[in-house]
Amino acid sequence: MKVALIHDHLAQDGGAERVLRVLAQMFPDAPIFTLLCDQKNAIKYYPGRQIETSIIQKLPGGISHYQWYMPFMPMAVEFFDLTPYDLVISDTSSFAKGVITSTHTLHLCYCHTPTRYLWSDTHQYINELKYNKFFKKIISLVLNYIRMWDKLAAERVDGYLANSRFVAGRIKKYYRRDSTVVYPPVETEKFKISDELGDYFLTGGRLAPYKRTDIVVSACKKLGRKLKVFGDGVDLPRLENMAKGYDGIEFLGRVNDEAKAELYGKCLAFINPQEEDFGITAVEAQASGRPVIAYGRGGALETVIDGQTGIFFNEQTADSLACVLENFDAAKFNPEIIKQHAEQFSVGRFKEEIGEFISREYENFKTNI
Repeated sequence: MKVALIHDHLAQDGGAERVLRVLAQMFPDAPIFTLLCDQKNAIKYYPGRQIETSIIQKLPGGISHYQWYMPFMPMAVEFFDLTPYDLVISDTSSFAKGVITSTHTLHLCYCHTPTRYLWSDTHQYINELKYNKFFKKIISLVLNYIRMWDKLAAERVDGYLANSRFVAGRIKKYYRRDSTVVYPPVETEKFKISDELGDYFLTGGRLAPYKRTDIVVSACKKLGRKLKVFGDGVDLPRLENMAKGYDGIEFLGRVNDEAKAELYGKCLAFINPQEEDFGITAVEAQASGRPVIAYGRGGALETVIDGQTGIFFNEQTADSLACVLENFDAAKFNPEIIKQHAEQFSVGRFKEEIGEFISREYENFKTNI
């Protein structure tokens, strides 16, 4: 069986890229097709691997400013010739599912979410753009065109996998397709329960406005709680400005895996303020035996057990979070129970579940063609 893997782009390192790395392990001979690829990622994670990129890779700013070429991405992904392959697996939250396959090819899609800026978050996305109203109108027209393509592209997939029940609901709403839930792989073995605790709360990841790290900064500053923030992103300057005048908030930037594991292990709790599709950082914190204080929406409802492995706050505001922080007692949580809960999201479990799904779907597909 000849297999090809399709991914949106390899210009950043997030949850989708972790899924791709595990799929690449499961199918070591499968080439990776992607719109564009930062060579640092290719060398670090896929040494010697065949990686096929689109024409966007060669355009000016194609890697560093790939967002410029969004209108051309549907066309670019359709140019990939996948005729020789029996099985195509797309790992995507945007364009990769739109590849065109032949009648003898099974196309399975691991969907992290129907494209946020086209569907669930489109108005927020437009409002947060730093352009005047004229340019925002033009961008809205472009998104309308891409949205129509995205709906058509979604119909090309033979079978969907969703990374949470929350995302499965979105797939049903926007694409009118059923999906099977297989939670993403989390490298739980990299995280250990610490022998000692620090005196700080922890948050972090990709620092973008929709991640709502601002309410964590505001709540901790208001209460005088110590906070460590790891990660980088476009929202970092704004967050640093918000924290001015209070020395208890520390921005660490990007940290390596060892430093992140230590931060998790010693924190009082990890704060997850955003509505995540799944939320790998929350699971990593639990794999370290630490409770999670999470906004009670989205994937957190599937990964955190209220009162046992964490606590929810119900409004996505600094005041709502502050109420929880003010009464938080880390001693009420059992690190061993928390870590045991996190093990259900391990890499081994992911490989087993997705392997069974692929085998079942491929057998049914071959029987019916």
